[in-house]
Amino acid sequence: MKNASWIRIAVACPFLIFFVMSALGLETEQPAETGHPLRLVIIGDSTVCNYPTNGSQRGWGQFIQGYFDDHVRVINLARSGRSTKTFIREGLWKKALAEHPDVVLIQFGHNDSHAPGKPEATDAATDYQTYLHQYISESRAAGAVPILVTPMVRRTFSTDGQLKDALEPYAKAMLAVGTQDHVPVIDLHASSFKMVQALGPKGSLEMANKPGDSTHFNGRGAKAMAQLVMQELPEADPALRPYLKHP
Repeated sequence: MKNASWIRIAVACPFLIFFVMSALGLETEQPAETGHPLRLVIIGDSTVCNYPTNGSQRGWGQFIQGYFDDHVRVINLARSGRSTKTFIREGLWKKALAEHPDVVLIQFGHNDSHAPGKPEATDAATDYQTYLHQYISESRAAGAVPILVTPMVRRTFSTDGQLKDALEPYAKAMLAVGTQDHVPVIDLHASSFKMVQALGPKGSLEMANKPGDSTHFNGRGAKAMAQLVMQELPEADPALRPYLKHP
């Protein structure tokens, strides 16, 4: 019976077997063709989601497909205005799991950090982490590999030219959850902080969707965030490396 169980797992999810072998450092070959591309689902907020082509606003999730060949299908289900809490309560997480993902990228924090009392707000030390644990456990139960992505910085500067890092508590909380649950974390908060601080108040304006918007991105800014994510994703999930267009 045990052998039969493993056979069923291998047939149902060859990607899982490949991932485990890669994680253990065993020699692997690209999984055999199954007729179905690997499904990489992205969930998050307005800094991540898709936007109509007739506007200027973009999310970094729109550009991830371009890094992969046809063996990977990226499904960006991020939704503007959502937090770890409201994405679940509105049934959006259930829809994401219904896509039968092999990998789930999870970035929340911007709306979680809104003022207490707002329906989307969470506390970095408590329920924000509780919801992240839920995403992780339910991803794994569905046979998917969860990967956390810390929220990128808001491009808000003090008078001395230093970034105001209001999202740091959420980034640190996500890193802590990653350690607790043994989940890879792409630290977009740290990498974007370094990039935006180097650009400064004036240079970072070139990332903005519109004047005065220090959170959202135009195409240039969103592509820059996508590049930062992709710099870490192959290390976070080595099983994706064979499918990169430019390893």
